[in-house]
Amino acid sequence: MDAVAHFWYKSNMSNIQNFNLYGEFRDLPDVVHCETIEIRSQLHNWELRPHRHARLYQVLLLEQGGGSALLEDARHPLVPGTLVNVPSGLVHGFTFEPGTEGWVVTLAAELLDQGLLESEGLRPYLRTAHILQYDSEIRDIVRSIFTEHASKSFARAHVLRALSAVLVGLVARRIAEQRPAAEQADTGLLRSFEKLLEEHALEHLGVADYADLLGVTPTHLSRVMRKATGRSASAAIEQHIIREARRNLAFTNLSISEIAYQLGYVDPAYFSRVFKRATGMSPRAFKQSLEG
Repeated sequence: MDAVAHFWYKSNMSNIQNFNLYGEFRDLPDVVHCETIEIRSQLHNWELRPHRHARLYQVLLLEQGGGSALLEDARHPLVPGTLVNVPSGLVHGFTFEPGTEGWVVTLAAELLDQGLLESEGLRPYLRTAHILQYDSEIRDIVRSIFTEHASKSFARAHVLRALSAVLVGLVARRIAEQRPAAEQADTGLLRSFEKLLEEHALEHLGVADYADLLGVTPTHLSRVMRKATGRSASAAIEQHIIREARRNLAFTNLSISEIAYQLGYVDPAYFSRVFKRATGMSPRAFKQSLEG
């Protein structure tokens, strides 16, 4: 990463925007969102400045042209045939050469969560910022998603969900295949940590508590988490509870106060502040956007 870009990133860290799609605050209007690289990049002079998606997961395929990707605090070159795995919550930005072509598939975190079984172990890989070369199998799935997305055929939503699940599975498989053995060994710790998050989420345990249950030091747990996902263990704990909050807001008729109490918060106002800090919008605004 060059010095100017590094300074810009560090000096503006507190001002990084939480977007849904880049430049937009509205929720996804569809099961998935399909967009070519050039459509949105042209609107911003081929540069998408550092931002994060609190509730969206993206897969970007660069077919022609080039550029670079900023993932957290490192910049990576992009060449034809590059796939970028962008997990929700990750700070990222892109600079493209004019005329660059490719595809971006965006999935809501709720849709992704519904399709991922804890026992299958995909989540630790998909929560990793990763750049790899894609093959014809992945390209064909993405093209099928774009074709179905543009159609008005019967069962369109169901087919889109199924095709998206295939894409997610193939991306996780490619990441797993390319990870060094040492990193794969850490996956066991990550899966154990995630299992404990499921079991103890409502107790609001801290990093030291989870590290003690896992038999490792808090420093080691955070180091493994940051290396694997780009986020600290404390951020993972917060994201887990926020994900549960989103599920409740999206799929139940509980009031915001009831959801706060159910998630272990004694003060609904504090819960609202935590939710807004993590997602960029209040629980009420999030619920109203879904109803809209």
